[in-house]
Amino acid sequence: MPASPSTARAINDRLALRLLQQEGPLTAGQLKQLTGLSRPTVADLVERLTASGLVTVVGEAGEARRGPNAKLYGIVADRAHLAALDVRTESVAVLVSDLVGRVLAEASVPIGGDTGTGTAVERAVTLVEHALKEAGADRLHTVGIGAPGLIDPASGELRDTTGLPAWHRSLVAALQQRLPGARVSVENETNLAALAEQRDGAARDRDTFVLLWLGHGTGAAVVLDGVLRRGASGGTGEIGFLPVPGTAGLPSATDCEGGFHSLAGAAAVARLAAEYGLTAGATGHEPRAAGAVREAARLVATPPAGPGPVAREAAEFLDALADRLAVGVASVVSILDPGCVVLGGEIGQAGGEALAGRVARRLHRMSPLPTEVRPGTLGGGAVLRGALLTARDRAQDELFPPAR
Repeated sequence: MPASPSTARAINDRLALRLLQQEGPLTAGQLKQLTGLSRPTVADLVERLTASGLVTVVGEAGEARRGPNAKLYGIVADRAHLAALDVRTESVAVLVSDLVGRVLAEASVPIGGDTGTGTAVERAVTLVEHALKEAGADRLHTVGIGAPGLIDPASGELRDTTGLPAWHRSLVAALQQRLPGARVSVENETNLAALAEQRDGAARDRDTFVLLWLGHGTGAAVVLDGVLRRGASGGTGEIGFLPVPGTAGLPSATDCEGGFHSLAGAAAVARLAAEYGLTAGATGHEPRAAGAVREAARLVATPPAGPGPVAREAAEFLDALADRLAVGVASVVSILDPGCVVLGGEIGQAGGEALAGRVARRLHRMSPLPTEVRPGTLGGGAVLRGALLTARDRAQDELFPPAR
């Protein structure tokens, strides 16, 4: 059945808003070309969206040519403000943006392991309030949070997981109380990193891939046919618990020591680097292990004065690390056959092609399944980026509702 006039208008408006979101400001002529709609239809939808406060004139196109300039239409950026949080074991980072994703404020604060739950939550919420004030915004429309641990697929809440700080689970309720009207949601950090790498990073040309998170801890995110897979209990990708050779024991239901985490977590990588004389310090949010991996990749790429001992030890360290990572990657590939594995997180980004290439060569010897191994391009910042993208999508879905 043909769509009713009101449904057709809603569909056209939705299409135009998505194009303005993806392409940036556009003229009416460009909207006509991209949508395939007639000139009168485009003129009507531009008038409707402008009257609704969703779209405004943001400039002119064609200043360099003679004749009248065409108006450029863009989404009203300050129609809603968003926040993204990256909640780590001992820190929290936040950014505040407008509706088109322009970052207006950023901040972070350490939260030590001995900090009480109430104090830790207060520090995190205060950080968000200060960032909101710095951004010049009155309120937040949507807040996206990335945190380690399992997200209950039924409730969307962070599950009580042994080994993670108690304040993580209290943060969402505190934000909802202190930020009236804000829509607050939480997602596993590795899943958010995968979404960010797919939208803006190393997996932009892939609708099926696995992201292996290599940061303070380890994890994996699985994207199949463009859909993020969470599993029956929200635990898809808990690769830190994967039993592997080369560890002192086996993991338990409450502790991933003895699993893949014992080979590839930041502490294990830092110890491995020290064995080869690589002890680069941490910088900013980058773990010490990532600094050592970055230094090793640099030494391999540009040896100090020929292939001397320092460069050789750096190469041997990357070889040893690739041996460890290939064990986990091969396990994932043998089950999922994703065709592409992205080495994400601070360590994956720090290793670059030097580390990814080594893992790929080992994987080629271990598995008959053709698999590309790529370094992540967003590093630890992928969690914040993914949280922001998720918050923006949710806000725009509410502000620009689909036609029914």
